[in-house]
Amino acid sequence: MGILKAGLIGEHISRTRLPLALDIMCKMHGLTLDFELIDTADRPGFDFVATVDGLRAAGWTGVTVTHPYKTNAAAYAGAGMLAGLRGLGASNTLVFSDPLVGHNTDFTGFTGAWRAQMTRPPGRVAMAGAGGVARALGPALAQLGATDIAVWDMDRTRAQTLVDLIGPVSRVVQVDDAPDITARADGLVNATPLGMREYPGSAFDAALLGPQTWAFDAVYTPTDTAFLTAARAAGLATLSGFALFQHMALGTFAAYTGIVPDAAVVLPKLDALRPE
Repeated sequence: MGILKAGLIGEHISRTRLPLALDIMCKMHGLTLDFELIDTADRPGFDFVATVDGLRAAGWTGVTVTHPYKTNAAAYAGAGMLAGLRGLGASNTLVFSDPLVGHNTDFTGFTGAWRAQMTRPPGRVAMAGAGGVARALGPALAQLGATDIAVWDMDRTRAQTLVDLIGPVSRVVQVDDAPDITARADGLVNATPLGMREYPGSAFDAALLGPQTWAFDAVYTPTDTAFLTAARAAGLATLSGFALFQHMALGTFAAYTGIVPDAAVVLPKLDALRPE
């Protein structure tokens, strides 16, 4: 029986369902999972490069990366990022093969979740946040047929970098203009940490919800964030961060093992991991 030795690097990750999801798939394929959480919330001097170097030297299969290290992971992977994903500037999975390979299963996970649950193209999108996960969501939305992606972030330079990455269907807007952009959008995307238990709140004012047709929240713990709860109450079709997580987990297992899991079989099993 083979061993999958991996882990997760990020802040406030104690509630992650990823090791549980990977364990389900490992057991289905006769593998043993050895998984370690590397929570950096209380480690102000954390050295990403030195840590990953140490994991490789220790013989790990690879490591998954979440907020706020996805851009660090892409920089670490360098030319090892998979073709077609190098321009994203973000990676959430590093596989310690020879040579090392960087993946972005947020990108493939979002497109998979959208195609599984949504019946319409994205249309005009208002996106709050331009960090690591937005580097996957923005290009994915463009690939899915978004006609306009308006992005705002407290760091305007970061927002401009994301727009440059997405291309001509996207634009930077001022934070002060977000309410007007929100009211005129077809879809809303929260790509900020707002909604996590450690970062309560919502990137979108509930009073502005209603004219849109859909909403997505990258946060999945809890699944029913304040934003998605308000969006659902306003009649919007919603896509949760947990749906992204499920498809991301499928891609992460495949990246680590080379085994493509049967989504029709695995997804119902992963439903049991849905956070309250």
